[in-house]
Amino acid sequence: MELACLDLEGVLIPEIWIAFAEKTGIDALKATTRDIPDYDVLMRQRLRLLDEHGYGLPAIQEVIGGLEPLEGAAEFLDWLRQRFQVVILSDTFYEFAMPLMAKLGFPALLCHRLEVDDTGRITNYRLRQRDPKRQSVRAFQLLNYRVIAAGDSYNDTTMLTQAEAGILFHAPQNVIDEFPQFPAVHTFDELKAQFLAASVIHSVC
Repeated sequence: MELACLDLEGVLIPEIWIAFAEKTGIDALKATTRDIPDYDVLMRQRLRLLDEHGYGLPAIQEVIGGLEPLEGAAEFLDWLRQRFQVVILSDTFYEFAMPLMAKLGFPALLCHRLEVDDTGRITNYRLRQRDPKRQSVRAFQLLNYRVIAAGDSYNDTTMLTQAEAGILFHAPQNVIDEFPQFPAVHTFDELKAQFLAASVIHSVC
């Protein structure tokens, strides 16, 4: 069996932190794992900025409620699920992602959780495990799945390396330059072709 593993933000949905940064004018919140590879450093910076500006989970969820999947993402996901088992592996949080999962037909999602106090302040975050995307791919392989993975950021590269085939999608040039071993594409039609080319079950028709 073949399994397709996809990153979420930047691949199927907009970058949530960037959308919130644009809404609030806090430019430093635009940083993502495309910019800061160390996820803990990135999240500590985000939580500090939220506290400094007095924002909590409700304000972020309000912005998320107005977001839509990227153009063509829902149709691509439907196409992919007709040909592969599909799992979304993300470093987002269930508290952020679920409204957008509804708009994508509730695909399987493995991500993290936030710790939130009674006032809505985000006090901490809980990782599902360390290096969760790579560990998830490894676990699927132990179940005899052959994995094809796609993502856009530094935090996806261990997943792409662990998979039998890895694809960069919508990746910035700095990530493409640092990881030339992965094909890099920018449209859903190109991504479809890469999945078919990497598959041992399906072939490009």
